[in-house]
Amino acid sequence: MNLSSKPRVAVLRGGSSDAYEASLKTGGYILANLRNMLELYEPLDIFISKNGEWHREGLVHEPHRALQHVDVVWNALHGLSGADDQAQRVLEGLQMPFIGSSAAASALAMNQDMAKNLYRKFSLLTPAYEVITKDNLNEDRLIGIFRTYLSPIIVKPVRCFSGMFQAFTYNELKESVQKALALSQRVLVEEFIKGRDVACTVIENARGEEIYALLPTLSNQNEVDKQIEQMAKQAHQIIGLSHYSSSHFLVTPKKKIYILKTNSSPELHEDSLTYHALRATGWRPRDFVDHILRLAM
Repeated sequence: MNLSSKPRVAVLRGGSSDAYEASLKTGGYILANLRNMLELYEPLDIFISKNGEWHREGLVHEPHRALQHVDVVWNALHGLSGADDQAQRVLEGLQMPFIGSSAAASALAMNQDMAKNLYRKFSLLTPAYEVITKDNLNEDRLIGIFRTYLSPIIVKPVRCFSGMFQAFTYNELKESVQKALALSQRVLVEEFIKGRDVACTVIENARGEEIYALLPTLSNQNEVDKQIEQMAKQAHQIIGLSHYSSSHFLVTPKKKIYILKTNSSPELHEDSLTYHALRATGWRPRDFVDHILRLAM
């Protein structure tokens, strides 16, 4: 056990995903905040290399050794193998408290096909789409898609938030699907919606609300913002996420709101959307870090 009277917080960062650099930035930012809160917490940097080795104080350890005498983990991993479920499964197996969502909920959020089905089930508007795999991919299918969807057609891997392509021609559609299939066994082909991108972060048990929404990015503080906040809260609930999450939307010129995705592990550093949303809402990042850790513990 941790002999210190202060909770020891291990910050997991790095990892084997394509969001390695973003994870280093989030983890570094969390550590910096914790080092300014030494009266409350004892921070510990756990670096996970691109080949999956866990490092503590410069030495490679098995996860259970790396997390020895730790009270709670801040999971700053992003992307596949970070935000999807692998790290969470390790932590759950060790019965280690951690910030963020369970392995099952994280995997569901990362699987855009399953998340979109939930959005539709609960009447959240999302762009029309269909799923392509290597087994159902053929020329007739692609021709049908190209004739059905207006240009450009959006192509992206199902289990990944990076690697999105826009296809304006049939050949571009074919090439984009092949590239996306190299990243994921299942690929989303989605209608293009013209509009402005808006993100909204929600936080549990904050400011007297069960789920509190920060001001959406590019906020106009109007009825559209209120709808976005409600949709972000609903997405957090129906996917079964914990502590905090961030949903991304498109708002059309006619003010129709489409939900695109929900991130169970949003980036948090001075260049991130969540950081700017916290500042716009008048919430100091260190107070947010303290609040989330208290939720996890």
